[in-house]
Amino acid sequence: MDDLKRFALFAEVVRTGSLSAAARHLGISTSAVSQQLRALEQRHGVTLLHRSSRKLTLTESGRNLADHCEALVASAARARQQLMLARDAPEGELRMSAPVGFARCVAPALAPLLADHAALKLHLEIDDQMIDLIDARIDLAIRAGQLADSSWSARRLCNIDYLLCAAPAYLVRAGAPRSPRDLPAHEWLTPSRGGRALPLQMIGPDGVRESVEITPRITSNSQISLQQMCASGLGLAFAVSTDAEDDLRAGRLVRVLPEWHVPPMPLWAVTPQRDAQPAKVRHVIAALQNYLLTLPGATA
Repeated sequence: MDDLKRFALFAEVVRTGSLSAAARHLGISTSAVSQQLRALEQRHGVTLLHRSSRKLTLTESGRNLADHCEALVASAARARQQLMLARDAPEGELRMSAPVGFARCVAPALAPLLADHAALKLHLEIDDQMIDLIDARIDLAIRAGQLADSSWSARRLCNIDYLLCAAPAYLVRAGAPRSPRDLPAHEWLTPSRGGRALPLQMIGPDGVRESVEITPRITSNSQISLQQMCASGLGLAFAVSTDAEDDLRAGRLVRVLPEWHVPPMPLWAVTPQRDAQPAKVRHVIAALQNYLLTLPGATA
């Protein structure tokens, strides 16, 4: 067992590049690190490091051993992770990022889980920008739409319908479209795409497809802002079904071409690691998915 500890200590010295840095990370004295390395060398009759006042240099034996020690430490880390995953109760702080339009779902989705598990803490970042999960130390991010290729892990939570909507006052002023071919003539509010013409494919009765191009008048990176401007009578917009429910019920918005639709928007749970997830992440993902699937317009 002494050798295993010394192998891990040697790997830390190689990783940090100095005895003092390894000592600080391990929480022991520099002299203790030096003594353990000397004991490892004496036990096996080899020299692993050439020491000087300025730097450490690995010997050939040290270089050969370093790779094995690094693999040993990595294997031990995976073993510890498996032990943590075996604990079913979520605990510790979960750092979560979500877009503005999703913020209203967080409280009803996670309130029961947080109430049942006092050791679970939540830090929530609400932002429509695609923040870097590693830099922001985010455990779980909610992302909508098609995802760019990355090394992160993504799990589909659900699909959510997009509804083509307008304010009644806008339809009185501009006239209600009768078919997808009427859509290019209307004023549009869309997510930011540089103001250029956008292809739009509508799916109608019996799976009939109609492709048109629309040119936005107003663009925004906030889906909620687009819905609010649409309800103010500024044009047509696709609203997320779960967000538009209140405006539709109150009559601030009405469906346009309700017999036609576009493909639903996938909603994802994105994590910065592909390996097995800690209990806190697994429980939160499950709670979010269970809640979302109760909402109108959300499907598995």
